[in-house]
Amino acid sequence: MDTTTVEQTGQRARSAGYVELLRRKPDFRLLWTGQVISQLGDWFDTIALFTLVQNLTGSGRAVALILVARFLPSVVLGPLSGVVADRFNRRHIMIASDAARAVVVLGFLLVRRPEQVWIVYVLTVLQLGFSSFFEPARTAAIPSVVPTRDLVTANSLSSVTWSAMLTLGAAIGGPVTKWFGTDAAFVIDSLTYVVSALLIAFVALPRRPPREKKKLTLAKALGVTDTLEGLRYVRSRPRVMALLLVKPAWGLGGGILTLLPVFGEKIFPVGGSAALGMSVLYVARGIGTAVGPVLTRRFYSETRQQMQCAIGLSFVVAGVFYVAFGTTTSFTLALLFVAVAHMGGSVLWVFSTVLLQTGVEDNFRGRVFAAELMLMTLAMATSNYLTGEALDRFQLSPRAVVAAIGVFFVIPGLLWFASRRHWDKELPHG
Repeated sequence: MDTTTVEQTGQRARSAGYVELLRRKPDFRLLWTGQVISQLGDWFDTIALFTLVQNLTGSGRAVALILVARFLPSVVLGPLSGVVADRFNRRHIMIASDAARAVVVLGFLLVRRPEQVWIVYVLTVLQLGFSSFFEPARTAAIPSVVPTRDLVTANSLSSVTWSAMLTLGAAIGGPVTKWFGTDAAFVIDSLTYVVSALLIAFVALPRRPPREKKKLTLAKALGVTDTLEGLRYVRSRPRVMALLLVKPAWGLGGGILTLLPVFGEKIFPVGGSAALGMSVLYVARGIGTAVGPVLTRRFYSETRQQMQCAIGLSFVVAGVFYVAFGTTTSFTLALLFVAVAHMGGSVLWVFSTVLLQTGVEDNFRGRVFAAELMLMTLAMATSNYLTGEALDRFQLSPRAVVAAIGVFFVIPGLLWFASRRHWDKELPHG
């Protein structure tokens, strides 16, 4: 694969705008529209789950365990999902994942009493287990339907969409949950998966080159051979390794996701409602992650080196503003600080994704992005579990825990700059 488009220091061809890209690339438009619909439902589902578990248990640890249940499937299934994404039709993988999730989320309707909360964890594991196959396939498919020069635009649009759906889903999900109950949110989420699957069914992905035929062994059938091949690929490319670790490093501070619902309930309730307080905080988070990728467009005609520099700076920005969020007593400033912190997160997310998409050969992309997702979710699960323990077992204040997470976020940024001399000497692979 030719990686010179991102490696070169000269001007690149003019990239398409968001609307132009959607107009010119119908297959990407279908993928994007499915993302809009299904992620809107996901945030209805998320707000409803947090509200349901908070109402039934009143425990910060119980909320943290939902997040752990959301993250662990990617850790366990990551190697297999990457092999599947590189071995089989990525469109079929996405459709099957959507269909399975549409059925699973209806199971949340069964939860009515505190002793049934375990059902939430089981169904969440299943839901995110299927998601762990969907996401590597979708991310690996984007370079197949979008020109290389438009990858920053495409990934920025995907990130903005995720943020906009977080904002809209949280803004609507809180009131809907309060007025109509959690069941309505679960039914809506199920329907959005169905619509997403129908849209993806019309996506035409280009035929991929046939894989080299090798003698079938047990290790080959189980995906072990392909997984080891992927590990050797990453290990021989220090820059790919460094970029692969960006989102996992971000995930180490993921305990903030446990703390936002707690802040919404105990520190910044709106009108006395924990659901509305949580909803407004998630809206601020969504606005920040939406604005960040838009600002990345100013870097779009620049070089790989500038993208890499922005990744390190984003960690520092996020850390500083999380500390500010944890110490302010003003709800208005708290919303501003959450938004700015997540602007940094969205910038590093978009740039690391683009640099991996352009620097990794197609037949390895599924495994690389699955490994990235696996490591990130492991980091986030660990962070959220420790956050829940800090709140419940050690009785630390939510403010103190948020400030500690902010300080911790600065460390990956400093390590990123300190290690660049080692891994940035790598020459592109043809």
